This record gives sequence, C-alpha cells and structure tokens, in this order.
Amino acid sequence: MTDAAKAFRALHDGPEPFVIPNPWDIGSARILAAMGFKALATTSAGMAYGLGVCEGDVTREAQLDHLRMLVKATPLPVSADLEKGFGDTPESVAETIRITSATGIAGGSIEDFTGDLNAPIFDTGLASERIAAAAEACQRLEGDFVLTARAEGLCYGRTDLDEIIDRLQRYEAAGADVLYAPGLHDLTSIRTVCDAVSKPVNVVMGMPGATFSITELAEAGVKRISVGSAFFRVAYGAMIASAREIIEHDTFEQTQDAIGFAYIEKYLKSAPQ
Repeated sequence: MTDAAKAFRALHDGPEPFVIPNPWDIGSARILAAMGFKALATTSAGMAYGLGVCEGDVTREAQLDHLRMLVKATPLPVSADLEKGFGDTPESVAETIRITSATGIAGGSIEDFTGDLNAPIFDTGLASERIAAAAEACQRLEGDFVLTARAEGLCYGRTDLDEIIDRLQRYEAAGADVLYAPGLHDLTSIRTVCDAVSKPVNVVMGMPGATFSITELAEAGVKRISVGSAFFRVAYGAMIASAREIIEHDTFEQTQDAIGFAYIEKYLKSAPQ
C-alpha cells in the first residue's frame, strides 16, 4: 500500500494532469492498466450496477470485497469512491477511512451527499467536520493516503457556484488533499474553481453535458480527470441496445460491432501483474 500510495500522490504533484479511469471489475481494471493509465479509481455506480443493485445500496462488506478485488487486479494505485463514508457522523467517516485503507487502496473520496433526496446535502459545518475527521484518520495511518473531498451540490440542484467553492475551500482547510465538484459543465466554472483553491482539483468527464479535451482542462488548472461510471454505462448501453434490437426487430446487427477476442486478450496478456 505504501508504494502505491506514494506513487499516487506523486501523480498529483507532477507538472501535467493525469486521467484516472474507473474500472468496475478485474477485466476492465487490467485492460486499463495495459493501456498505460497510471492509476485507477472505483465507481460506486458501476460497482452497484455490476452487483445488480442500485447505487447506494451496496453494503460496506461488499464494498470492501470490491476494493480488495481491484487492488489485487493490478499493481496500480487505486482510489476508492467511498460515497458518504458509510455513515453520517464524523466518527463513522473516520472509521471508514481506517477500515478501507486496510484493503490496500491508495486514497479515497468522501462526499457531502446525505443519501436523502429530500435533504441531499449535509450542513456545511457537519460536512466540514466529516472531512476533518477523515483527514485526521488518514494522518494516523501507517502509510500515505490521498483524501479527496467532494462537493455534490451541483448534482442535486444546488447550482450556486459560490456555495460550491465555499465548501471546497472549507474542505481544503479541513485537510483534504484533492477537491472535487461533480457537475461542472463549462470551462469558465472549472477555471474559477481551480483558481479558488490551492489543492489539486479533480474534474469528471462523461457526465451529461459538455466534455473537454485534456489540454483544455489542463489550461483551466485541472490536475486529475476521472470518468466516473461512464465506461460502465457505455458497456451496458451497448448491451441493452443490442438486446432491444433482438426483442423489437428480430435482428442481430448491433452485435456485429462487438470487439474481437484477440483484441481483448491482447490487453489482458500485456496487463502489468
């Protein structure tokens, strides 16, 4: 864990931004590693859908099993989507950091989404206390651990960018190593967020809305780029479209676009062990 975590932190300290894709199983992790990516991140949605349940319904035990599986799949650092930290209190978040770090992950994210759509975002004070507790737990670990704090308001109708920035600044002051606000859909907003904090900023591509090149994101100040559940949704979208064609049209044309065995196995055979 120590070597992976050091390598992961070094990526954030480098001069160029890096892409951290989000696999959901051993095969997707090994293919992405073989393609040359330097780190991986889990996707809570991809994990949940792959297990046949809705996002947010995965138990902590199943999450831990998933993390162990992906950590063992490749030698790359793995950052975990820890959602709200499997609890509302600062103490529960700190416990989650301690428990999940034992799986070998190099880092993880804690978000301020409550899980309750009627009151989706934690109070600013409590949200900051949760990040502070996570940061303190990270400092007590034997090895390094890159803590990402997520401000989820843009995904739940809280579109005031000043509020998002205020939260990210509070999370930075509380000890977060990386800051992340899913739902930034224009370069001006992304640049404003990056200019407002001193820690590395993660931006997700693949959500509905505008997408930008790595060069454009780098010029806006972004250090880390993830894809969330996008790869998983692309894969499942192709499967569902092909299945619907069979059911609705009695044909199999879309299956002709399936990637060949040899192409898949080329990556699996060359994946770092």
